[in-house]
Amino acid sequence: MENRFLPVSREEMRQRGWDQVDFVYVSGDAYVDHPSFGHAIITRVLESRGFRVGIIPQPDWKDKDSIAVFGEPRLGFLVSAGNMDSMVNHYSVSKKRRKTDAYTPGGIMGKRPDYACIVYGNLIRQTYKNTPIILGGIEASLRRLAHYDYWSDKLKRSILLDSGADLISYGMGERSIVEIAEALDAGLDVADITYIDGTVCKIRDKNIAYDALELPSFEEMKREKRKYAESFYTQYCNTDPFSGQRLLEPYENGIYILQNPAAKPLTTQEMDDVYALPYMRTYHPMYEKDGGIPAISEVKFSLISNRGCFGGCSFCALTFHQGRIIQVRSHESLLEEAKALTEEPDFKGYIHDVGGPTANFRFPACEKQLTYGACREKQCLFPKPCRNLRADHKDYLKLLRKLRELPKVKKVFIRSGIRFDYVMADKDDTFIRELCKYHVSGQLKVAPEHIADPVLQMMGKPENAVYREFAAKYKKINEQLGMKQYLVPYLMSSHPGSTMKEAIALAEYLRDLGYMPEQVQDFYPTPSTISTCMYYTGVDPRTMKPVYVPKSPHEKAMQRALIQYRNPKNYELVMEALKKEGREDLIGFGKHCLIRPRQTGEDRYYAEKRRKAQEEKNRKPRKKKTIRNTHKAKKRH
Repeated sequence: MENRFLPVSREEMRQRGWDQVDFVYVSGDAYVDHPSFGHAIITRVLESRGFRVGIIPQPDWKDKDSIAVFGEPRLGFLVSAGNMDSMVNHYSVSKKRRKTDAYTPGGIMGKRPDYACIVYGNLIRQTYKNTPIILGGIEASLRRLAHYDYWSDKLKRSILLDSGADLISYGMGERSIVEIAEALDAGLDVADITYIDGTVCKIRDKNIAYDALELPSFEEMKREKRKYAESFYTQYCNTDPFSGQRLLEPYENGIYILQNPAAKPLTTQEMDDVYALPYMRTYHPMYEKDGGIPAISEVKFSLISNRGCFGGCSFCALTFHQGRIIQVRSHESLLEEAKALTEEPDFKGYIHDVGGPTANFRFPACEKQLTYGACREKQCLFPKPCRNLRADHKDYLKLLRKLRELPKVKKVFIRSGIRFDYVMADKDDTFIRELCKYHVSGQLKVAPEHIADPVLQMMGKPENAVYREFAAKYKKINEQLGMKQYLVPYLMSSHPGSTMKEAIALAEYLRDLGYMPEQVQDFYPTPSTISTCMYYTGVDPRTMKPVYVPKSPHEKAMQRALIQYRNPKNYELVMEALKKEGREDLIGFGKHCLIRPRQTGEDRYYAEKRRKAQEEKNRKPRKKKTIRNTHKAKKRH
């Protein structure tokens, strides 16, 4: 297979001797041919199966001709918003427009539309009325059924209906996209492709889905939020490729959205094959004039060793997208890639990461998952590690040791997140010792997220005692090694379940720790997470019990300010929060206080007077000292 970029223009298509492409891939990201980018993997997988693929990166959605670069493809259009949901890419949690886009040439914002899959789908449909359109990527994956949309503050229907597309390939789509391509190539009408795992389709004949679980209708969910919570939890319990059932979501006019079970996880050999495809491992040269694509710098010297996560955090969408079953690459595959990295002209000796969603997961949580699937209503690590959990870092340690021994490699970092409760579940301390000794550079970032157990319960995170034990062990081992290294905890404000009481408790914890984080993540309700369902419905879908949800921007600002209570800009918000909660005991001059009392006009007058007197004193020459020094100098002389 020839190692070059896939065509991005009709001219490049013709240079290959093609008069038509089989698929046109439309992406909200710039074209980066690197396996950290979904469009690169899907297009290379299709290419490896003999299909001709052209790429239209970031088309001008205001011009329908921008979608016709290659003309009509023989089999269909593939559409993705990119590596991020376009709304998360565009807006902060406060719904303010972001200034830069790392997936665009030069980091310029505004090269893709809001709700990109919907806009691109309709743009294609205006010109090509009957050509199949298949959506993929994280935006389509997490919006495949009815979902709460934070930016419009509405329950929205399946993205399949609003985009004009025919199919969604959800999750990590290597298996499903090949099956779709082969079905279309065999002459099957796209409307008849209703059976492929890892896909979502539209049907009118309910009998096709005779074995499906029927969810509440979209109209029911719009009328009653609890119905959405019930529906969401049914979806959540059916994300597993082995135990998940088909789901049917009714809409008006006799339309149904049918979700097939998730595609089966890739074997290690299949994962190796995907990452061995002939990626150029950089952005297309057409972007050089604009300064390149910033996102490549984060991944260029990193290794993806796994997929999936059995951590089960409520605010994370991985369960819906990559699933809970861990899939890994072999040591040989990773070492081969690492050796190739060391030959890059700008390699400085540092591998920036070896991991995935969770770096220290290297095999399924228990042996039964690859036969029976993950448990439907139980988590592997929450609230306590399951008795069937295999907490073992031996394989990961072997991999890291091999990478450290490679010529030209000075250091191997781990930056994609360590699940500290999994580390604590492993009775052997070898991993954490080698982590401290070889794979940390001064600071280790971990994600306790909060310290109040009621909030951690809603987050699906371990109780705070587990983090405290980990922090103590990390400190002890670093002391034994004679190394000064610190933990940098990621913290989240305003998560469902967090009242002002818990927010103040977190501020007190940081006071005692002597640490104020530079960055704080305010809870962001992204599509298809348990936490977002709580935010919208006010109930925990797992128990259907009410949950307190901080929603007003002002309350959220107060909770956020409490975490950074030392910042003078947050003084008024912190003062208001403490008074509102009756915690004036934290306002004063004692060591336990978070802030000092507000100065009166008289206080400010005398403070200013003292300041001026001190300035005047500092300006006067220190005569006595000068005379004494002169006298000493004469004596020495």
